[in-house]
Amino acid sequence: MKKTAQKKKKWIRKRHTFVKNLVRLFLYPYSKIKYGLKIEKLKEGNKRQYLVLYNHQTAFDQFFVGMLFKKHLYYVASEDLFSNGFTSALIKFLVNPIPIKKQSTDVRAIMTCIKVRAEGGSIAIAPEGNRTYSGKTEYMNPSIASLARKLDLPIAFVKLEGGYGVHPRWSDVVRRGKMTARVSKIMEPEEFSGLTDAELSEVIRDELYVNEANSLATFRHKNLAQYLERAIYVCPECGLSTFKSCGDTITCKKCGLSARYTENKELISDNANFSFHYVADWYDYQKKYISSLSLDGYYDKPVYEERALLREVIPYETKKEIFSDGGVSLYADRVVVSEGESRMEFLFDEASSFAVLGKNKLNIYVGKQIFQLKGDCRFNALKFVHIFYRYQQIKKGDNNGEFLGL
Repeated sequence: MKKTAQKKKKWIRKRHTFVKNLVRLFLYPYSKIKYGLKIEKLKEGNKRQYLVLYNHQTAFDQFFVGMLFKKHLYYVASEDLFSNGFTSALIKFLVNPIPIKKQSTDVRAIMTCIKVRAEGGSIAIAPEGNRTYSGKTEYMNPSIASLARKLDLPIAFVKLEGGYGVHPRWSDVVRRGKMTARVSKIMEPEEFSGLTDAELSEVIRDELYVNEANSLATFRHKNLAQYLERAIYVCPECGLSTFKSCGDTITCKKCGLSARYTENKELISDNANFSFHYVADWYDYQKKYISSLSLDGYYDKPVYEERALLREVIPYETKKEIFSDGGVSLYADRVVVSEGESRMEFLFDEASSFAVLGKNKLNIYVGKQIFQLKGDCRFNALKFVHIFYRYQQIKKGDNNGEFLGL
């Protein structure tokens, strides 16, 4: 029998660095003008291998982080990026990110990281897995410490500041202001080898934590509050509600409470009961409200009713449309989507997780399948995630749990 030796396909290619350097020529001046970006380049050890960890503020963080390093960085990215047909194939060919399934422990992603490390590449991860909605660094999965230990690379901590002010996750508009990207610390493997995973996780959280709930800088645009309703759905006056934004103002559609979002990120309202200074205050109040919410009245009647496009995500291939404009009902224990005579039901007991992607897309993970809801520009995907995790808390008897999915 004739033996044929097959070479293992390499993850790292020379073209990835060429593409990175070519893009940087145009992207750096663009970022300075559009985002007010200031890059504090890493001067010493720039050609070394690193595990790069960064806090997540804008949709373009990967470009900002990449400009700090001479070596090409292999980013760990949501599987959604790899399910867009030709566009995904082109991205893979040009820069080859590392795909990961959101809200899960993805063994395939871990093995790919180990492969990239063995080939001499640097890996970049946002441990939050989500861009911040509030301006404060979000929950970080503690498993990042275990991965850092497996890779045994120097950890380069990159801190992004001002990104939330320039382009909040809930908004479509980029404001005129300033942001910075810098390597705040390099931690060598011998420095964390003696730490437990819990201790290393704490170091990572502390080093990457940013709280932009302050008025230390100004960010200008005529539509400062545009689509804030993607992040806010609990009213301090009437509880669960829906909102509508216009210009610099967000208004509760049930009771009429309104608040202005100002150039220094402060919230101002004429309502005497409105006590939130920043979106972060309102966001924290909302999470506490949901973490103590009884779902008893919502098993037979929906908490919310929406309309959205429903697709099945075929990982690393494409997205298959199921309903073009489905009626979406969120209950205490399920999501029901229907169009005409057709209907699909997603039971919380059968789903492994719910996750927000981008600004307002919702992924529902059921077994090996992934379904995605995409509503209009005002669609709030966050409330679905919060209610799903609230149901899980109640089911486990953790009636005052704090973790709501992100």
